[in-house]
Amino acid sequence: MVKPGKLYFASDFHLGANGYASSREREARLVRWLDTIKADASEVFLMGDAFDFWFEYRTVVPKGYIRFLGKLAELADAGIKIYMFKGNHDMWMFDYFTKEFDATIISNELVIERNGKKFFLHHGDGLGPGDTSYKILKKIFRSGLCQWLFARLHPNFGVGIANYWSGHSRIANEKKEEKPVKQEFLPIFCKELLKTEYYDYLVFGHRHKPLDLLIGEKSRYINLGEWVSYNSYAIFDGTDIKLEYFENAIIAAV
Repeated sequence: MVKPGKLYFASDFHLGANGYASSREREARLVRWLDTIKADASEVFLMGDAFDFWFEYRTVVPKGYIRFLGKLAELADAGIKIYMFKGNHDMWMFDYFTKEFDATIISNELVIERNGKKFFLHHGDGLGPGDTSYKILKKIFRSGLCQWLFARLHPNFGVGIANYWSGHSRIANEKKEEKPVKQEFLPIFCKELLKTEYYDYLVFGHRHKPLDLLIGEKSRYINLGEWVSYNSYAIFDGTDIKLEYFENAIIAAV
């Protein structure tokens, strides 16, 4: 049974990015954060790109991250429910986390209702207008054929290719964008979605910029940011949701 408590949301840890030392420091920080929320958490939603690359071979997974994964197992053993969303960097999750700590794997959106509040949850990739090339690539990468072909590669070669791509990823070479929020594709997507169904909170990762914006009259768009610069996350206490920052984070200026 899931124990009563608060809901925690976090995204875009990109473990494995920016070199081993940086990734290990980030992992240690995540473990400290998970330790702090263990006492009052009921459900933890890790909303994509926990890893800068992830692929589950039938008998092999990428090495490393044992402190992070061990802490998740500890939380699960304490009765805390864990949800892991597929991001654009770690979309090749299958059943490893389900078997190890009973995580629920979310491929696309998840709609939940807690204490009378309705949530729309999604990593955030492939939504809204534009970015047609990525949307096509996402369909290819998520196809059974593509996954089967990649699984035929030896892990040393397959993971080596992935690590090379990781070095050229947005999180490794990020420049903070000054694009007006109203022109961001996720707020546009939220406004269109709210025309057909009401949600109190629409929560995403992917964009790497912590945001809490009013969308429509009462709905709020929450972007969870990332854990390279911001260490940002959201907490729902049963009444309202708010963004928080862990340890010495760079606070986002909206």
